[in-house]
Amino acid sequence: MKTLFLLMAQYEGQAIVPLDRVCQDYFSHLSPEMFQRKALQGALPIPIVRMEPSQKSAKGVHLEDLAAYLDAQRLEAIRERDQLSGGRRAGRAR
Repeated sequence: MKTLFLLMAQYEGQAIVPLDRVCQDYFSHLSPEMFQRKALQGALPIPIVRMEPSQKSAKGVHLEDLAAYLDAQRLEAIRERDQLSGGRRAGRAR
């Protein structure tokens, strides 16, 4: 199943999800301020969308960007697992 479709269901079709909800659901170890700081520094490769040009405007994350990030994290976890297990996938003998 596609991550983007799951996120669309989770966030009831919202294209932009507020930072506080993204942090609550996927980055509980970060406050929205810390999430924003890491994203702006490039340590977290998720663009932040501002609803207006103002610094005080509402900020959020586009569903496609969040889905891409989650998919990339999943692929990295699979690579790491395969590397640690000698290239064997769980449940499948070589």
